Amino acid sequence: MQTAFDDSDKIFTCIKNGASGYILKYDKPQRILQAIDEVHQGGAAMNPAIAQKVLDYFKPNSIKNSLSPKENEVVACLAEGLSYKMVANKLGVSYATINTHTKRIYEKLHISSLGQSITYYYKNFKK
Repeated sequence: MQTAFDDSDKIFTCIKNGASGYILKYDKPQRILQAIDEVHQGGAAMNPAIAQKVLDYFKPNSIKNSLSPKENEVVACLAEGLSYKMVANKLGVSYATINTHTKRIYEKLHISSLGQSITYYYKNFKK
């Protein structure tokens, strides 16, 4: 995959869908040619910054640490069974702010539903 996008969702979607590598359009021409050669020889090529994101994803607690303190609060409240509106009231912010935090949590945790975020919370955050 050669693209201008380096956000986690796109990276992991491409890898899950069978990409043999992930390089960025602004990589140096020499690196792009090297990546093509690596993939042609059966390897997997990645831009160094992309490779770091992939490695960080698999490090213990790296995702937990990537959430902001406010995002941690939001996911904890959602895990308690509070609605977005109730979380907004509890934290003294707007519903739209909670919506934004939730979207960022989903992106950082590579999930797509409230149920998945609650499951993730109880597996990784709740002691």
